Amino acid sequence: MITKNEFPVMEYDDDKDAVVNPFKWNLEPFSTDKLIITFFPDVIDDLMKNNQLELERNFGGENPVYVYRFKDQPDIMITLGYVGCPACAGNLEVFAACGAKKVMFCGGGGVLDKTIKVGELLVVEGAIRDEGFSYKYLEPSRYIFTDKDITKKITSYLEKHKIPYITGITWTTDAMFRETKALVEQRKSEGAKIVEMEQSGCIAMAQYRDFDYGAIIYGGDDVSQEEWNTRSWDKRKGIRYNLVMLCRELVKEF
Repeated sequence: MITKNEFPVMEYDDDKDAVVNPFKWNLEPFSTDKLIITFFPDVIDDLMKNNQLELERNFGGENPVYVYRFKDQPDIMITLGYVGCPACAGNLEVFAACGAKKVMFCGGGGVLDKTIKVGELLVVEGAIRDEGFSYKYLEPSRYIFTDKDITKKITSYLEKHKIPYITGITWTTDAMFRETKALVEQRKSEGAKIVEMEQSGCIAMAQYRDFDYGAIIYGGDDVSQEEWNTRSWDKRKGIRYNLVMLCRELVKEF
């Protein structure tokens, strides 16, 4: 049944079926249920060049999606995430329909607090839902939170291996060019530490399709000041590679 609202983005239908539903497509199951979603194409390119990956599945079409397996750990897959909730979390629903049940996300995001250093790891505890995708999967709310047990498994591993981290929520937005100074300050006051474009959708998908999901986002560019500072966040190859390798270990903890 549809819950009516003045604003279409806030209307939620609790009907579990849909006209287009990947769970009705009889998709071939993946060879494993563990998956890393990364936003670091440079890392995937390096892994491919070093012959460390093999193709698990190619989802064709106008925007093909490639899912790989690690050759030395074939029970773990990796794929490059697409920008934004509809693309990233939409693909994630297809992956879930293929049997992905343990998913670890890693990417970078704009810091809302300049004291968060480039490369500092944020274990995502939830997100402010400033996008439209998640509202079609879960009833409207301002915040959405990750599973506490999964978050605890991530932080316990990091503490055991003496890997520094912070925890907190993100601000998920559809509009990367509308992060105004006033909105930055408001979201910061609401508890957000990093702004990004996928977390609320991915968390909603994990809850809706009932699979384990965790995410780590490293501090990237700085949007907390009057002038944007890229801080060369996307050139930190060592940080990015190490984070993917860390997620490869973390997804085994779920």
